[in-house]
Amino acid sequence: MEQNILDCVIVGSGPSGFTAAIYAARADLKPELYTGLEPGGQLTTTTEVDNFPGYPAGITGPEMMMDLQKQAERFDTKVHYEMITKVEFSKEVGGTHKLYAGNKEIFAKTVIISTGATAKYLGLDDEKKYNGGGVSACATCDGFFYRGKDVVVVGAGDTAAEEATYLAKLVNKVTMLVRKDEFRASKAMVHRVQNTPNIEVKFHHELIGIEGENNLVERAVVINNQTQEKSTVDVHGIFIAIGHKPNTDIFKGQIDLDENGYIETEKGSSRTNLPGVFAAGDVQDHIYRQAITAAGSGCMAAMDAEKYLAELH
Repeated sequence: MEQNILDCVIVGSGPSGFTAAIYAARADLKPELYTGLEPGGQLTTTTEVDNFPGYPAGITGPEMMMDLQKQAERFDTKVHYEMITKVEFSKEVGGTHKLYAGNKEIFAKTVIISTGATAKYLGLDDEKKYNGGGVSACATCDGFFYRGKDVVVVGAGDTAAEEATYLAKLVNKVTMLVRKDEFRASKAMVHRVQNTPNIEVKFHHELIGIEGENNLVERAVVINNQTQEKSTVDVHGIFIAIGHKPNTDIFKGQIDLDENGYIETEKGSSRTNLPGVFAAGDVQDHIYRQAITAAGSGCMAAMDAEKYLAELH
């Protein structure tokens, strides 16, 4: 007996997933969306969103995701508060893809993967305590709030160097904490850091704690890992810039990923190496990582899925 085969299943519920749902639903694909463990994605951990067009007064991340979800549901997207735990993708054009949410089997002609990425943190309890009160993993999202103040950036790679030079334009002073005696970043990025007068780099230094009042950051507690000497740096913001991990574990071995685990898509498209499987948002974009670019790629994925289905008939 053939199961009910859906035209389109969307895995993930950030700006890319919900935008894909809006477009897919309007194209009459009757999409079903699986939210995963964090409905709304990374944006639900961001307090203020001031850089998404159309919200002149700004909006909170969770409110914006509720708006996007309502819009998707208005066109009859079915939203499941469940997590896809396993997939079996078909390699045939016109083949049926099989997904599992726990014991439930789902069959689909097209799948849009928008599972996003997760910012890596150091694992300190204080990071959770001060998240939204001065601890951030995105300078372009939150740097604006620290105009004229002092901040710390933790990390040694391109992400950290980029965040530090971006913040240096807005804030009074950036202190970079680098665990080893050198950067991991590219030469070009290191030169940019060295040529920015209000960035101070502390090599062999690690963040070990955060202090403050009313859940607002006031000091970074650091240790020199050579001398074991502890000290504090007075700051209002602490940016953890040790990279992101794309949420692609369940797709490993079935779909082409790059060396960092991001899904590879055809240039200028959302197509993956498998027919009928598309990827949108941060799961395939480690460069821009913004809500607006994720939403744009969600639109692309839905249009690519619609075109794929049209060509089957």
